[in-house]
Amino acid sequence: MNRRRRLTGVVVSDKMEKTVVVRVTRTFRHPLYQKVVHRSKKYKAHDELGAQVGDVVVIVESRPISKTKRWVVQQIVQRAGEAAREQDVAVEEEVAALVDEEASPAAPAPEPEA
Repeated sequence: MNRRRRLTGVVVSDKMEKTVVVRVTRTFRHPLYQKVVHRSKKYKAHDELGAQVGDVVVIVESRPISKTKRWVVQQIVQRAGEAAREQDVAVEEEVAALVDEEASPAAPAPEPEA
């Protein structure tokens, strides 16, 4: 593998031809106050793969392609709809487990001694 930088981010715009805008978020702890800080930066990347808004992509450094494009989409890690579908499946499984617990007969409570 070569030494080019690779960043992972979310596509926030795909309105241009063969160009997407990718937001890369980094999280770090503030050196003085020790609070967690989130910073994000947007990069324009050349896109031959057809990424859409909401997709998680890996972008890699490249030669200057235009005035503002210095990155290329290397891989689409996750499509936009897949994350929502995975969450829906997880919620459905939880609900099914809860319904099964309610449907199964519970052990009778012991009668108090008189």
